[in-house]
Amino acid sequence: MIPSFQRVVLKLSGESFGTPGKGGISIDETLSIARQAKRVVESGVQLAIVVGGGNILRGSQFSAGGEIIKEATAHYMGMLATVLNGLALQDSLESLGCETRLQSAIRMDTVAEPYIRRRCIRHLERGRIVILAGGTGNPFVTTDTAAALRAREVQADILLKATKVDGVYSDDPEKNPHAIRYERLSYSQVLRDNLQVMDMSAITMCMEAKLPILVFNFKREGNIERAIAGQMIGTLVGDLEVRRDKTRA
Repeated sequence: MIPSFQRVVLKLSGESFGTPGKGGISIDETLSIARQAKRVVESGVQLAIVVGGGNILRGSQFSAGGEIIKEATAHYMGMLATVLNGLALQDSLESLGCETRLQSAIRMDTVAEPYIRRRCIRHLERGRIVILAGGTGNPFVTTDTAAALRAREVQADILLKATKVDGVYSDDPEKNPHAIRYERLSYSQVLRDNLQVMDMSAITMCMEAKLPILVFNFKREGNIERAIAGQMIGTLVGDLEVRRDKTRA
């Protein structure tokens, strides 16, 4: 497939790395992601991957015990969990012959580079897959917002939000069989209707930059390549034509 985008940020939730219904890291699931990422880069696309950590730990799960583990501490614990997923993905990609760099917003120089915007862009230009862990490095901010922030920083053409469902619905499709799937949405509609695409901070950040978001089911083989080829899978938030075939300065 011929890609429609030159530079892409892919947001993977922590659950992407685990067996459905279970926690932890599944080597099979991680290798599946790595194989798709390899094919994307081989097509000439510059790929950065922002990883979540919910398969290992969510900072919000400690909110009820705030007197023992402070909320800020819990969020830092969640950010550290993303680094574990990043390390697993890095080795999986390198086992397939991909050149990678793992960058963390929280400094841990023995296992990852610090996130530096210019260095990240340079790695992308050299064809390396950059794995971005540690969220933004700050508590009270989701990895969705981190993905939107990084996409804007590196001037990505599109932000891909990989999920377990095939787009954005009017309601939870697992609970409501009559839920409607949207093919296209405006940023204002997502904000007005409080649709569960990404958190509101991430949507607002993308809206300000007119950065399109594509929400799709990456579990279907080849969907990441289809998304980058510009095929209308999943749900598109924003105006795709704003960024497609853009000439980068």
